[in-house]
Parts: sequence; C-alpha cells; structure tokens
Amino acid sequence: MKLLIDGLAMPESGRWHDGRLWFCNWVAQQVVAVDADGKAEYFDVPVEQLMGWSIEWTPDGRLLTTGDKLRRYEPDGSVTVLAEQRANEIVLDAHGNIYLDGADFDFAGGGEPKPGWIKLVTPDGTVREVADGIEFPNGMVLTPDGRTLVIAESFAGRLTAFDVQPDGGLTNRRVYAENLGPDGICLDAEGAIWTQTGSEGVVRVADGGEILESIELPENRAPFSVTLADFDGPTLCILTSEWHMGDTIANNLGRLRSDARTGQIHTVPVAVPPVGR
Repeated sequence: MKLLIDGLAMPESGRWHDGRLWFCNWVAQQVVAVDADGKAEYFDVPVEQLMGWSIEWTPDGRLLTTGDKLRRYEPDGSVTVLAEQRANEIVLDAHGNIYLDGADFDFAGGGEPKPGWIKLVTPDGTVREVADGIEFPNGMVLTPDGRTLVIAESFAGRLTAFDVQPDGGLTNRRVYAENLGPDGICLDAEGAIWTQTGSEGVVRVADGGEILESIELPENRAPFSVTLADFDGPTLCILTSEWHMGDTIANNLGRLRSDARTGQIHTVPVAVPPVGR
C-alpha cells in the first residue's frame, strides 16, 4: 500500500478520468485531480454552487456535480443547472441518462433517517423516481452493457442490484452481497465490486457475496470511496479519512479546521482492471 496524497478534507467520489484520479475534496468544496506521482490540481467550487459528494462526466466530457442541485460545467466556464434536485451520488449511462440517489433527511445534522431513492434525469431534463426504499443510498455502478445497476445501501450493509429497462427504469430488485459497510464502490472487468467492510478495510466481492480479496487499512482510516485507476497497471485507489460528524461544509467553509484535513488516498496494485461506469 502506498500513500498517494494526504492533507485532504474528506475525499469522496473517486473517478478515473483522462489519465488522472479525480475526486471531491468535500469539506473544502473542491474538485481535485491527481496523477500517479501525487501531483495535484485543485479546482475551487464557488460558495453559491454548493457541491455534494459526487462528480461525473457527460459522454462529451463536461463535468457534473451533485449537491443542492445537479450542475453541469460548460467549456466556456458557465454553469448549467440540469435539475433542481438535491442528490448524493451519480452515475451516467452511455446515452447520457443520469442516475442520482439521495435521501430526504439531514444526515449531517442528525435528522431522523428516512428511506432513500434513485431518480433518473433524462437528456431532455425530465426527472422521475425509478426506485425507493433504499436504506441510505451511496455509490452506484453500471455494468458495461448498461443492463445492470448496483447501489450501495449503507444503512442496510448490502449491495443491491437492479435490471435496467430500455426507458431507464429499474426492475428485478435483488441482493448482490450482504454483511458489508458499503459507501463509494467500483466495478472491475470480472464483474466483482470493490467496497467497504464497515470497519477499517475494503473487500472485493462477487455477485452472491463471496469475498475474493480483502485489504486492511491503517488504524483510524475509514474508507469512504474506492475506485480503480491505471497507474502503470490496474490500481485500487482508497479514499480515507477520520470521520467527525462536525466536519460539514457549514461548520468549516471559510475557516477549515486543521483536524478536518485528515483525508488520505492510498493506492494498491491489483490484478483486474476497471470496467463499466
């Protein structure tokens, strides 16, 4: 295991894009891109564009961010609001359909938990709910053929799979794996998913729940996102931090505490490359 970068403020939503690892430096309200040598480029998000946990790119390469709204960043520097929808994680299919997930309660503020949802945003801007009753929805992946979506249900400790219909709807809900602590997840070329254990570790799990590989992290390193990169070969990137319920944007923006910068990214060479979205 190698330390790629540290001093981060709650890194989330790791993505391999255009030869670099990208992620949200959430408490600091930044999008960050880092190369294999740990050289990072930081992009600040304006305060009025409250950014959530997740980023993704459209098929033509424009950045999307979740948060209080779904936003798209244009090549000329302008910002387009695609949906007035607060959301957590995001994943796109090959046709530009956008899946968002979220839950309608204030998690950071200690609100009473409520089941969450998955919503579909089509290219014409229509938003519709395609799944409900999700026990705190987190990371999502789509298989390469676009026919299966898997979501992390953090409060239930499971990964849940759906069949994707031609109109983007989700059917045939089923358990992919249980007894986990999933958050941000990623899919590899053999159809296995890297996910969190609920403690200081990550595992590679097959459909049905068989644990194929496991990695333990240093003490007090909670993994919040995992993604597969290509740093001179397939590389698992593990985004970690110490977790403090007070580490919210409202508490830290403009006066970020030093003890909020406990985030680190670790890399581990693996055998199977990434696939899917």
